[in-house]
Amino acid sequence: MEKGTVLLLEKTALKQIEEAKSTEALNNVKNTYLSKKSELSTLTSQIGSLPVEQKKECGQLINSVRQAITQAIEEKMVLLKNQELEEKLEKETIDISLPGKDSNLGSRNPFYVIQDEMVEIFLGMGFEIADGPEVETDLFNFELLNIPKDHPARDMQDTFYINENELLRTHTSPVQARAMKAKKGSPIRMICPGKTYRRDNDDATHSHQFAQIEGLVIDKDINLGHLKATLELFVKKMFGEKREIRLRSSYFPFTEPSVEVDITCANCNGKGCAMCKGTGFIEILGAGMVHPNVLKMNGYDPNQYSGFAFGVGIERLAILRYDIDDIRKIYQNDVRFLQQFKKVS
Repeated sequence: MEKGTVLLLEKTALKQIEEAKSTEALNNVKNTYLSKKSELSTLTSQIGSLPVEQKKECGQLINSVRQAITQAIEEKMVLLKNQELEEKLEKETIDISLPGKDSNLGSRNPFYVIQDEMVEIFLGMGFEIADGPEVETDLFNFELLNIPKDHPARDMQDTFYINENELLRTHTSPVQARAMKAKKGSPIRMICPGKTYRRDNDDATHSHQFAQIEGLVIDKDINLGHLKATLELFVKKMFGEKREIRLRSSYFPFTEPSVEVDITCANCNGKGCAMCKGTGFIEILGAGMVHPNVLKMNGYDPNQYSGFAFGVGIERLAILRYDIDDIRKIYQNDVRFLQQFKKVS
């Protein structure tokens, strides 16, 4: 092994390292001179066959050359990477003066717009929010609400039964019964929004699934005047200060007396038109004073406590507010329909 051969190898390698113009070219040089099959590795393997007096000298020379080549490659690699990064940044320069792209924001379903607004109104009046199961028992859905098994009112609330005792709730009123049981004779002021189910044919005005917000107030000396004042405030907050309400006598098994609540027609301002069928009013909800039997069955003394309850369909208010012609549109998630409510969301 001649010393001149090793030094020539070093000189050639350093020259190629200096001439490398890219990291790829530099990696090729590295593989040529530092890989296991390189000429430098071959010379290293020949040291063992040399005379003893030459082994140390040749070994030191080869290691010195290897270190010089390695250091030169590392320094050149840093330099080339910095150059390539600068070139890349220069090519990818962003023109910040260009106009940005608008993001396509979605729209809220009018159902949730109305529900959230109703909840905010009643929270502002001091009501609490209560919740209950959608799969309900016959006891809470009917019997504790003064609707025994042979009561004809059950025919109007035909629903989906899980078994003889469990069913999909037909209204959110079971939450009221559960709240009364939990309060154990204490005053209540609550609302319960949620889904309900009835065996209705799906058409423009009916659905097998719909949602309600029901309210319940129980305390001493509660009367029909408190109910009217509460609903008047709600209607004015929901539909505007010019809206008036009208109470009509009606019948519900869990309230006595019971009333239907109408509001002045927005289309004609109470003068009478085709929308309100010439009456000047449109029905929006049912209400009444809590029936003494309901109070008694749920732990309240009707001689000391009284209360009122009301229930309003969320979809019905959405239809009235936004003049929606088909209730099914609320559930279909048609983007063309939902985009109309961007301004109100």
